[in-house]
Amino acid sequence: MSLRVELVLNPRSRRGAELAQKARTELRRLGMEIAEPGTRDPVHAIVVGGGDGTLMRQIPRALELDVPVGLLPLGTFNDLARMLQIPLDPTDACEVIAAGRTRAIDVVRVNGFYYVTEASIGISSRLARRQRSRDKQRFGFLAILASAVQAVRFARPFHAEISFQSGCARVRAIQLTIANSQRFGGVITAGEAAIDDGCLECYAVEIDNLAEFFSVAGAIVAGRPGRAQGLQTVRAAAFAVWTDRK
Repeated sequence: MSLRVELVLNPRSRRGAELAQKARTELRRLGMEIAEPGTRDPVHAIVVGGGDGTLMRQIPRALELDVPVGLLPLGTFNDLARMLQIPLDPTDACEVIAAGRTRAIDVVRVNGFYYVTEASIGISSRLARRQRSRDKQRFGFLAILASAVQAVRFARPFHAEISFQSGCARVRAIQLTIANSQRFGGVITAGEAAIDDGCLECYAVEIDNLAEFFSVAGAIVAGRPGRAQGLQTVRAAAFAVWTDRK
């Protein structure tokens, strides 16, 4: 039986425009029939070509259709693909899809939106607002690094109350992240988290200056968040977060 897939490509991803046609050709070569996004006809899977953001927008549709998602990693970081050991080369990724190899992972919902890697407020929100697709396409990680330095310079601490099954915590943080996996942000590999363990990891960065921020960031990048001064971590299946400002 021929596999019929709904193909969703992000032409604005760093490699999307260049590799979109190549992906179509390869999927067809492997015997798959391609349907356009939003088709009303039955499909066996949704194939997403882009980064983690492109994938996130397709989660509701995949849940609605009750079909798996195939990932063609065309983003800047491709955290999910790296964590699931999906090849970054689109041709090899198409082979994985054609082979029907699947893995069940946790999906998280925050304020009605779904995600699979992490959701956060604070520095990362300011960073996201500073991002420009054309800069990411042209400069890749360097564009993100430059934006991150600017975001840290103008960071404002906020007060937050975080409740979970076994208690609550109050923090004065510049960054709050709730991660579903151990890899996120392109360079962060944190703790013993797993994307299929039914739990989330909450990280609250509480610092007073730039030196402390880089100390915490270094510990997280090195995979040792428990050793970082100024970083609170909590593990739970669900969190509720209230902040002192919007």
